[in-house]
Amino acid sequence: MKRLFGIVGLALALAGCGAADGLVPAEGKTLPIAPYGAKTPPTPEQLLTPTTQQRPQRSDELLTTSQPRRSDEFDLPPPN
Repeated sequence: MKRLFGIVGLALALAGCGAADGLVPAEGKTLPIAPYGAKTPPTPEQLLTPTTQQRPQRSDELLTTSQPRRSDEFDLPPPN
């Protein structure tokens, strides 16, 4: 019986992942208003696409080559 519930639950969870239609607002709801200066409100695809401010790219690589570290003369054991 537990196995049946598990299989049915898994099937329902996977069925919910299969939505392939475009996103539309819920009944009675509208998309957000157009930002200041924009002529039209953004589409759902534009709202779901992250901007560079939301997902910044790393512009500098700190470690370009693998270099061995030099010895640290001050790396002493703690005093007892």
